[in-house]
Amino acid sequence: MTLNIGLLLFPDVQQLDLTGPYEVLAGLPGAQMHLVAAEAGPVRASTGLTLTATTDYASCPQLDILCVPGGAGIAALMRDATVLDFLRRQAPGARYVTSVCTGALVLGAAGLLRGKRATTHWNAHHLLAPLGAIPVQARVVRDGNLFTGGGVTAGIDFALTLVAEIAGPEAAQSIQLGLEYAPAPPFEAGSPETAPPAILAGVRDKTAANRKAREALVAEVAKGLGL
Repeated sequence: MTLNIGLLLFPDVQQLDLTGPYEVLAGLPGAQMHLVAAEAGPVRASTGLTLTATTDYASCPQLDILCVPGGAGIAALMRDATVLDFLRRQAPGARYVTSVCTGALVLGAAGLLRGKRATTHWNAHHLLAPLGAIPVQARVVRDGNLFTGGGVTAGIDFALTLVAEIAGPEAAQSIQLGLEYAPAPPFEAGSPETAPPAILAGVRDKTAANRKAREALVAEVAKGLGL
């Protein structure tokens, strides 16, 4: 049986938000992968990698799994009626509605997080509540058919969790083993709780302008949603 899996592709996407879960979900039996964008063709990720959209919003089939990755480009998506309408149109018929990292904010802008438990990147976690979500600090959060992954690399954990849900733990473990996904990072700096204070402060300073702009955008979107 065909399983239509669609990941949103847009300029300045964080490529690992997309390619991490793509690599895992493509291993599902019957998986038919779709990269969905405003139009089919090349799209440049935030670090310069070029990915290729396979379909546009109008031509995309009803998806069984809808996934929204994050990245610098989400600001444009959160104001794009065409994107938000696409998500609202697909969500009711999707078996699973999902996001990775700040892709959760796009789901929120579409009104799909109201009253739902969700997570996102640590540097945007405080923006979930204004969009109607119930923020949860975790790598992967499930609320009904909504699955959200935390920041960037959590997309792999989220995808393995979803594979286990659909095809069973053995299938997920087989994919994990094939990818040799056995994280053993050289530093304990992968979260605000474990990173050295100076490192955390430096990252916060570096991203302060972007964080402030996102906060203003979320306030604008939340007002439009009546939240």
